[in-house]
Amino acid sequence: MNFNPNSSFLFVLAALVILFVIAQSVFFLVRGLRRAKEIGMDMKQIRKIIVSTAVFTIAPAVSILLGVVTLSKFLGLPLPWVRLSVVGAITYELPAATSTATVFGLSLAETITDPKVFSAIAWVMTLGIMPSIILVPLLIRKIQKGLVSMKNKDSRWSDIFSTALFLGMISAFLGMVFSDIRNGLAGWIPIFVLLFSSLLMGICGLCVKKFRMKWLENYALPVSMLGAMAFACVITPWII
Repeated sequence: MNFNPNSSFLFVLAALVILFVIAQSVFFLVRGLRRAKEIGMDMKQIRKIIVSTAVFTIAPAVSILLGVVTLSKFLGLPLPWVRLSVVGAITYELPAATSTATVFGLSLAETITDPKVFSAIAWVMTLGIMPSIILVPLLIRKIQKGLVSMKNKDSRWSDIFSTALFLGMISAFLGMVFSDIRNGLAGWIPIFVLLFSSLLMGICGLCVKKFRMKWLENYALPVSMLGAMAFACVITPWII
């Protein structure tokens, strides 16, 4: 029995979820504008803030769009659309989908049409992200108090601790990058792409610090992603 991950039913479900999220955003925007008028805030300044904020959301939106396009090749469009529009991130969704497909002895080189595999991937994505949704509201105050207390005692150690946590999180995803290095030069393609993406991110950071290009801060991620994707398209046929 084949399964169509781009079925009209899934598109309808995804659209309903997205519309609900958009409705929430519009609701709080309207409530915020009304409250701003009530307390006498400068509406011209408020409109300026809204416009500037909307412009700067373009860069993160590009990153999300790239993630949707990447996942849609093998999961169809509805599921990645919902995941990355609400709670997901490409750094989590892709490893979750890949590891689940590997358990079933499949690769993500083509569209998943087995309903069992598709369902398993959807469940792994959903259950894997649930702890962060549930635990953050319950523990965020304690975590923040602990970080503030640590920073007050020793700011240098606090910075080292935060950096270590971030690097630990990144290291968890590096296993996928180095997983195929025993397969010859082709297995090194992800590493080459990673290094090139890091180089682009470093150049963007240098431009921000040395040349005061503050606007580039919001576009460094999509620039690195797009550049790395273009680089992968160039070196993959050359190596393979």
